[in-house]
Amino acid sequence: MDWRRECLAVIPCYNEGRAVAAVVKSVKRHLNTVLVVDDASIDATAQQAKIAGALVVSHPNRSGKGAALQTGWGWARENGFRWAITLDGDGQHAAEDIPAFLACAEREHADLVVGNRMDNPREMPWLRRVVNRWMSRKLSQAAGQRLADTQCGFRLMNLACWPQRSLQAGHYEIESEMLLAFAAAGLCIRFVPIQVIYRDERSKISPALDTLRWFRWYRRTRQARSRAE
Repeated sequence: MDWRRECLAVIPCYNEGRAVAAVVKSVKRHLNTVLVVDDASIDATAQQAKIAGALVVSHPNRSGKGAALQTGWGWARENGFRWAITLDGDGQHAAEDIPAFLACAEREHADLVVGNRMDNPREMPWLRRVVNRWMSRKLSQAAGQRLADTQCGFRLMNLACWPQRSLQAGHYEIESEMLLAFAAAGLCIRFVPIQVIYRDERSKISPALDTLRWFRWYRRTRQARSRAE
């Protein structure tokens, strides 16, 4: 597998002008193509990404992380890429971990490889650890298999398996939705340990609003499955 040519990085961004250039440069040490999806930032995100060597697709209006990811995956498929690795634009994910994702996909014949922070989560804020573990238990039960870290956005996907039509979430709940879609399709999901990096930057996650969105999504998902059964 010629990963440098057949895989690209998709980085959804909103107001990451201070960090995105360093992220792009670090990723380009491992992959030839980096696509930044600028979700209507009001800072210099797009300009800084281009200067660092990324391709940029910009949303005219803010649509959310889920919509930005869908835009990025669609662009990747249209331009002939077979795989896409997603990571955040704020420096929370270490590009040095990318080879572990690629090796896992080859070794395990995995369709989706997800970063796992939960084997050594001491650097995660306490509340995020608790919420992540609770959500991961719920989603593991729904998927019928153990899902070690369901909220990590650092993940590698085989684009031939991209469940485009079944992914409806526009925000952070897309990561949960994707895992259940892959599990329901019987596709191979694997997890790899990654570095846990939390700095003093302000998270784009709104604890109240995004948690409410997740619960609404989870309730709809469970209700839909109950009706199908």
